[in-house]
Amino acid sequence: MSDDGTAGGDITAGGDITVVGHADLTPGTLLLVEAALRTRLARHPARGTAMVRTGAGAPLASGRAARASGHPLAVVIPTQAGVPAMPPPRDRMATGELLTLADQVRLLSYDPTDRDSCIGADERLVAAAGLLLAVWDGSPSNGRDATAHLVTYARARGVAVEIVWPAGAAREAVPATGVRS
Repeated sequence: MSDDGTAGGDITAGGDITVVGHADLTPGTLLLVEAALRTRLARHPARGTAMVRTGAGAPLASGRAARASGHPLAVVIPTQAGVPAMPPPRDRMATGELLTLADQVRLLSYDPTDRDSCIGADERLVAAAGLLLAVWDGSPSNGRDATAHLVTYARARGVAVEIVWPAGAAREAVPATGVRS
């Protein structure tokens, strides 16, 4: 089902499936999201490639779900001046796992340490997709997370959107200072 409650049909026939979402999912939520994404992806023809930008959280759960559901997985890694960029420390293990799961790696010029650059990269993936799966709790963009923006961006461009937020899902608490502990 799409987020508007309609069946949606074969919406991936003309494009890839881009998956975006919160990076600050709790460990238990990662398991819930992975299972929910596996179910959602199984509803769509396996010829649609699932695309994720490298990172921990939703991208890693998405990559695992894509492989489990039989979808080819394209992992998008950042480049700077044509050379693959080192991911931020919190994303390195997830990036390594995603690269082992990947059927293909796509290079995209963006700075993985710059929020605006990452949003721009996600916008390019969304614009090229036939379907956006958004691991999103419905919260507005807050300066750290751009999932709400990407959902709006996709809808404005006519890209089908499905929201994935399973019952019991949660995000990690961030101290009032905005600094992760």
